[in-house]
Amino acid sequence: MSENPPAGESSEEVVAPRRLLGLLLAMAMFVLVVDTSLMNVSISYVVRDLDTTVSGVQAAIALEALVSAAFILIGSKIGDLIGRKRAYVLGLLGYAVGATAMALAQTLTAVIVFWAVLGGIGASLLLPAMQSLIHGNFEGKAQKKVYALVGAAAAIAAAVGPLLGGFITTFLSWRVGFVLEVVIIGIVLCGIGLVRDVPYTGPRTIDLVGAALSVLGMGGVVLGILVWQDGGEFVGALLVLGALSLACLAGWLVRRKHRGKTTLLDPDLFHSTMFRLGITGQMLQQIALGGTMIALPIYLQMVLEYNAMQAGLSLAPLSLSMFAVALLAGNKAGDRRPSSIILWGFVLLTVGIVALIPIVPRADFGWGLVLPLIIAGSGLGLLVSQLNNYTLAPIDEERISEAAGVNSASGSFGLSFGLAFAGALMLATLSFTFTSMAESSTVLPPAEQRQVAQVLEDDAQVMSNTQLEELLVEQPPAIRDEIVRINTDSRPRALQVALLVPLVAGLAGILICLRMGRIPDPKSHERPDGI
Repeated sequence: MSENPPAGESSEEVVAPRRLLGLLLAMAMFVLVVDTSLMNVSISYVVRDLDTTVSGVQAAIALEALVSAAFILIGSKIGDLIGRKRAYVLGLLGYAVGATAMALAQTLTAVIVFWAVLGGIGASLLLPAMQSLIHGNFEGKAQKKVYALVGAAAAIAAAVGPLLGGFITTFLSWRVGFVLEVVIIGIVLCGIGLVRDVPYTGPRTIDLVGAALSVLGMGGVVLGILVWQDGGEFVGALLVLGALSLACLAGWLVRRKHRGKTTLLDPDLFHSTMFRLGITGQMLQQIALGGTMIALPIYLQMVLEYNAMQAGLSLAPLSLSMFAVALLAGNKAGDRRPSSIILWGFVLLTVGIVALIPIVPRADFGWGLVLPLIIAGSGLGLLVSQLNNYTLAPIDEERISEAAGVNSASGSFGLSFGLAFAGALMLATLSFTFTSMAESSTVLPPAEQRQVAQVLEDDAQVMSNTQLEELLVEQPPAIRDEIVRINTDSRPRALQVALLVPLVAGLAGILICLRMGRIPDPKSHERPDGI
């Protein structure tokens, strides 16, 4: 795929458009990541302006992540059939429509249809197409730099998302943030002529059964956890459906491959040990990130009673260190083994989470978390800088879109799982602790103990002590103080349990990396152009 400069055109003139393309791809990733951050930090304002409920908006946020994870393998195949460049454009347009709907929405229905569903489908097209285009438009050092640049864009979007959303929501309107997303997407689309499409010459048919099983598999697992988090029914049935569908998908792909028929993805991809380890590391990284990013904002807003801007500032050490280290590692990795960098990433992530767990019930201000967040963020930065390139490096051009789709699906599924599972564990711990402490209280009358436990379980999980005191203003002072005490003592314990999700993911990542270190690293083919 090497290119020689056209006659009369210098190599610098050829390199400049490549640099611009790398920047535009990074801008697209920025929008992808910052979108959900804006929604999370604006949730109370969205509830008020649309006259809806917190649970309704939370369901929309969960649905967006679920649609993205469940359809991403299908999105990869669609990109093969219609062209990776066209899939990239359609994904951006899906996000633009979703952001426009958020700017104009007057009902929750519009948010669910256009932002959650259409935006989730847009992500399922955009992510695998973007990775395929990076792999097809750049090689060697240039490819590594673009992967690092896109990873850094994701990191800085995570950093500025809460800050930007908090500022815009406080001083302007949450709708303005989504208008800015549309503007950025417009700029990216203006440079679409710089993108060289990556042709696909494989089968043109679609594996409909494989597609359905992938949706049922990933969708069933994540939806089951989300239903458990909300206290719904049929949790076990959904989890079993998801697990059985994934098992059936694996068997279906192998049988269909042996018969020489088209498959949703080529099961031979998994013959590469590096690819298997890479997508597993990608999933574990995103589980850790998702679990951390649901536990810490709740701690800051519900325990320390920070507003969105203060919470964003307190989380900045995590995201900014992730951005800085990802950029530095991408440029300075040199001849260091990617597997060793990834190992150090998981080690630092684990150390940071271990340091956070005992601090949570003791810190009375957000900046007390700075050092552990910097350590964990540095670990995530090392992972962001290396995992994508490590995972896709051994894959040939013909199968790169499928491989990128699996890689993206692994990451999206991991993020959804981390968010849902950490949240579910936190609420389950709150429920158990509320009930136990209320029933053992010597202050609350026996007739009211169960009622208080039920009220705390249903309502107080999204309330600070100040809000709870306002709700209990008509209660006798002794009962009010006892309920607030239960609320105060229960939350840190629940948040500590939620942090076990990223901790376990980090430890599992270390074990994966020990296996990485025993096999040769992937080799990338060099090309003369760069960015």
